[in-house]
Amino acid sequence: MKSYRKELWFQTERRRQMVRITSDLEDCIRESGIKEGLLLCNSMHITSSVFINDNESGLHRDLERWMERLAPEHPHSQYEHNRGEDNADAHLKRTLVGREVVVAVTEGKMDLGPWEEVFYGEFDGKRRKRVLVKLVGE
Repeated sequence: MKSYRKELWFQTERRRQMVRITSDLEDCIRESGIKEGLLLCNSMHITSSVFINDNESGLHRDLERWMERLAPEHPHSQYEHNRGEDNADAHLKRTLVGREVVVAVTEGKMDLGPWEEVFYGEFDGKRRKRVLVKLVGE
């Protein structure tokens, strides 16, 4: 069995942003040479996420509004965490969306369903953060 590890780095322009990373992961599969196995991709920061969904801008705006209703950024004073910080909402949004995805790899390609894409979700951006890609298989 082989294993492969790579860190991807992102710095978003906005505090909250969704970045399609499907092609980055496809590049990792090619680099790894793994044809059959599993791909794990996870955010290594507590205020960002990796998730799978449709690459449709209306859906992205819907997801943003949904998260903002459940964990609004303002007022900052509503959160106990925000004593000297202002990102409690980002921690909660990460909990809502999740930390990682695991995707089967078959014949050197991710087993994604129709319309499925992998995204890096940033909830407290404008600074460098990393995502771990780990592949195991043959």
